Amino acid sequence: MKYKKIIPLLFLIISGTLFFNKVFSQKKDLTYEQVFSRGEPRLTNPLPRISNWLDDNYYLESKNKDKKQIVMKVNALTGKESVYLDYEEFNKKLPEGFTLRKSETKTDDMNNFIFRKENNLYYYNLPEEEFKQLTDSESEEKNVTFSPDATKIAFTRDHNLFVVDLATGEEIQLTNDGTNRIYNGWASWVYYEEILGRGSRYRAFWWSPDSKKLAYLRFDDNPVPEFTLFRADGIHGELEVTPYPKPGDPNPEVRLGIADIETAKTVWIDTNEGVDRYVAWPFWTRDSKYLIYQYMPRDQDEIILFSSDPETGKKTEIYNEKQESWVEFFEDLYFFEDGSGFLLRSDADGWRNIYYYNMSGKLINKVTHFDWRVTGISKVVEKKKIVYFTGTGGESTENHLFSIKLNGKELKKLTSVQGTHRVNVSPEGKYFIDTYSNINTPSKMELFSSKGKSIRLLGDSKSDIMDDYNLGKVELFTIPTSDGWDLPAKWTLPPDFDKTKKYPVRFSIYGGPNAASVRNSAAYSLSDHYYAQHGIITISVDHRGSGHFGKKGVALMHRNLGKWETHDYIEAVKWLREKPFIDSTRIGITGSSYGGYMTLMAMTAGADYFTHGLAGSAVTDWRLYDDVYTERYMDTPEQNPEGYEYGSVMTHADKYKGYVLVTHGTMDDNVHMQNIIQLISKMEDLGKDFELMLYPGGRHGWGGPKRVHSTREGVQFWFKHFLGKELDEEEE
Repeated sequence: MKYKKIIPLLFLIISGTLFFNKVFSQKKDLTYEQVFSRGEPRLTNPLPRISNWLDDNYYLESKNKDKKQIVMKVNALTGKESVYLDYEEFNKKLPEGFTLRKSETKTDDMNNFIFRKENNLYYYNLPEEEFKQLTDSESEEKNVTFSPDATKIAFTRDHNLFVVDLATGEEIQLTNDGTNRIYNGWASWVYYEEILGRGSRYRAFWWSPDSKKLAYLRFDDNPVPEFTLFRADGIHGELEVTPYPKPGDPNPEVRLGIADIETAKTVWIDTNEGVDRYVAWPFWTRDSKYLIYQYMPRDQDEIILFSSDPETGKKTEIYNEKQESWVEFFEDLYFFEDGSGFLLRSDADGWRNIYYYNMSGKLINKVTHFDWRVTGISKVVEKKKIVYFTGTGGESTENHLFSIKLNGKELKKLTSVQGTHRVNVSPEGKYFIDTYSNINTPSKMELFSSKGKSIRLLGDSKSDIMDDYNLGKVELFTIPTSDGWDLPAKWTLPPDFDKTKKYPVRFSIYGGPNAASVRNSAAYSLSDHYYAQHGIITISVDHRGSGHFGKKGVALMHRNLGKWETHDYIEAVKWLREKPFIDSTRIGITGSSYGGYMTLMAMTAGADYFTHGLAGSAVTDWRLYDDVYTERYMDTPEQNPEGYEYGSVMTHADKYKGYVLVTHGTMDDNVHMQNIIQLISKMEDLGKDFELMLYPGGRHGWGGPKRVHSTREGVQFWFKHFLGKELDEEEE
């Protein structure tokens, strides 16, 4: 009789416990606002804001305390902090309307600040508490840059180059011929976009280490054909005209000069003027005696390093590299302080490795001999003859820190956690700060010794509530192709994944040459998890030319843009179709810029495999893009008519049978809207159905309310076509 009473009671207790656990352990779904509008609560925490190392033992970290911004000086070994700069304290000493946080630029030690107000520049020396106005001009000063010794600044104004002495306030004009088509120290558009890079912000001048000279590029855009954009604002609208060379067009005429600050005179360097070539990426030797510049013929299959004399302009060749496909500029050359030579990273042997040359161009040593990518030189400690560098190691989807002797011996891997590592090595290599993540670990920041021993964890981006959410399952794997390539891939599966169900798939790609996107790292956003939560699998796949397979794979894209990328994405779809849980009637693809181009190629040349696409800011015909980028890979249309024909989306438009949404900014000065207009004209003539969304005033991307709109339209596109429903109002 006793057991009959106990068993029902025990059953009730167990049942109640299971019900309680089920109810209160149920995970939360992400909301649209959390994922796409930075809504609360956030699933990740910000990592420490460490700006730079002061020396080998201390670094600077910005913090907010009691609603005040403070820069702390931190002892790397002990973690002990002291106030290095209290913004509020010094803001009280500045004139009204000026605050340190709103400075135009500052020196790394935060002792010198430049401010801008009403197009004029102001200078503040923090230790001396000295504040003064530097310029009085109606025109804007651009790219204000301190000299290495922090006694001067340089900038461009009205396409001329200027220097101001901070002690005396004297303004020195170094050039006088700047116009709306001639620029001194300010890059022509195609150099900014494709050679110097967007990080330059058009700056094309470089201080000598002794702060006595400025090397600069002078551009003449007069020979370059102009492209006109129409801004539809107001009543009559307006035209924006920009020199923009397309494949086969004349390039800007470029000269390299060295201006002496004291005399304001320029010595022009011998760069073979009159020859169709590119001149860029100059580096000063550490003693300021020589300027090393890089020379590349227009065919971009050869690169030469010249050492030039700032006094005479004469040049001496110190390095020459040729490849059958193409070469690229060296952006991280390292010159030794003692003048013994320099380091460069080249992929001439098929993989990017480090080489050590003397200043006469003789190879001293090939420092690394890997069949994987060396991704960067992080630090060179000359007295110890050690190079700290990053590279993929044996896993092409990862990035790690290594050290090696200049003689190529004593290789050490200093990061041990699987994944992607971004490092900041102290000046003499005593410590390094490592920011790392992998597909299962949100970003962490940790301090290590030079031997790879952990000193302490500095920050963890994973919030306390992340595990409460219904996140998808991320997996990293490879997809075999029929001709023997194993393509890196990463997908996010629904959290309640069921192999007996059918799921739509959304490819998220970029696809450009040597531009891998599949990494063993935490996702930058939660969008893939949001789609997974709604039953959509998101997959990223890198093709054979993405960089994972060295220059051998990348070089296959020479004269063939669009061919192998499309081929490999189709191979991925074939692989997916073999999975019982994949719905082959809902295979989508999305990307922007080159990713937009690949989306349209997949929807046309790959129309038998891809059913839906969302293409942003897309190239549609390589004859319509700029010459530097396009000719690097494709040569000119006259040299490679077959490649240009196949690589055009219009060539394959008749095969299109799915459904695509095309978006573009009307003022895109990079990929002109001309690309889309020619495509939609072709599609209309063929009687094809598609969607088009234009963003007035948008460049190669856009912000503000239009970005909010385009984001929602993108999500709505997948909901409508993959789920057969509208995006719920409460999720907006």
